[in-house]
Amino acid sequence: MKVLQVINSLGAGGAEKLVVETSLLYVNKDIEIDILLLNGEKTPLFDSLATNNTTIQVYSLLGSIYNPLNIFKIKSFFKNYDIIHAHLFPTSYWVAFANLFSFKKKPILFTEHNTTNRRRSIFIFKMIDRIIYKQFKKTVTISRAVDVNLKKHLGISEKTNRITKINNGIDLKKIQQAIAYTKAELGFEDSDKLVLQVASFTPQKDQKTLIKAIQLLPKTIKLLLVGSGPLIEEYKSFVKSKKIEDRVFFLEIRDDVPRILKSVDVVVLSSHYEGLSLSCIEGMASGKPFVASNTPGLGDVVDGSGIVFEDNNYKELAAIISNLLSDADLYDKIVIKCIKKAQYFDINLMVTSYIELYKSLSNPK
Repeated sequence: MKVLQVINSLGAGGAEKLVVETSLLYVNKDIEIDILLLNGEKTPLFDSLATNNTTIQVYSLLGSIYNPLNIFKIKSFFKNYDIIHAHLFPTSYWVAFANLFSFKKKPILFTEHNTTNRRRSIFIFKMIDRIIYKQFKKTVTISRAVDVNLKKHLGISEKTNRITKINNGIDLKKIQQAIAYTKAELGFEDSDKLVLQVASFTPQKDQKTLIKAIQLLPKTIKLLLVGSGPLIEEYKSFVKSKKIEDRVFFLEIRDDVPRILKSVDVVVLSSHYEGLSLSCIEGMASGKPFVASNTPGLGDVVDGSGIVFEDNNYKELAAIISNLLSDADLYDKIVIKCIKKAQYFDINLMVTSYIELYKSLSNPK
C-alpha cells in the first residue's frame, strides 16, 4: 500500500511533527509513505527525515501555499498512490478539489487537528467547509473536543460514519529515556526554578498570560519559551517593556525538547484552544507537573491529571506554579497522575489505528 501525506510544510507545529514521526513508523510496518509539502523550506523536522535514512520521498511545490494552482500540482501525484492523507488548511481545500477534478477518484483522508479556527466564524467559509469535508472518504478527529466541535460546525449527526476519532500520540520512550541537562548546562544556577512552555508564537497560543504570571513570582523562577512564529518579536518586545529579559528566555526552535522537558521544574501550556496538543501529552509524560489553560481541547484532557487554570487568568496561573514549587507532596501527586494519563496517548496505538483505517479505505467491502 502506498500512502501520500500532504501538508503545508514541515515547520515547528504539532501536526507537522506528527506527520514526520508517524511516517517513520509506517515505513517500519511495511507501509510505503511519501510526503508532499506545499512549502518545502528546510527545517529541523525536514532534516530529521534525511538523517533517519528512510525510503520516504519528500516532494515540494513552489510558490504560495494559498495559490489555487496547487490543486492541479497535487492532482498530478494522485496516480502514484493508493491513499491521499491531508493535514491542515489550505492543504485540505486543495486536496479535496484535486480529487473532485480527477477522472479516477482516490480515497482521500483528512485529519482535523484543531477544535476551532477563524474560518468557522465566517458564514461563507462555513458553507464551503460543508462542501469540502464531503469530499473526504473519512475525516479523523484527534480528540473528543475536536470531534464534537467539527460535527457541530458541519451540522452532521454525532453518529455519522464519515468522521472517526483517533487520539494523537507521542513516542513515550523518547520522552522517558531523555537525559536531563544540568541547570548549569542551560546557563542557570542550581537555585533557579525553571518553567517551560513549548508552543508556536501564534494567536492561538497564549504565552503572554504565562509571562505575566512569571512577573508575579520570585526572581529565582525563570521562564523558557521554546518555539517560533509570527508573534515572537511582539512577545520579545513585551518582555523588554516589562524589564524581565533576565527572567524570560526565548529558545526558539529546538531539536532537544525531550531533554529540556526533563530539565525544568514545571511544564505549562497556555493556549486559547487546541486539538490534542502533542506538547500537552509530552508535558504530561515528562515526569514534571503539567499545567494548562482550561480551554477547548486542553481542559478535558488535562483535568484530573495535571492542573488547569482559567483562560487569560495569569494570577491563578502564578498561584498554581507557586503552590507546586512549595508543596512537594502536591508536586509528586500531580507528576504521578500526569504520567498515568500520558500512557493513553502512545504513538504506536495511533499508528495501528491509522493503518487499519488505510486498509479499510483501500479495500472497501
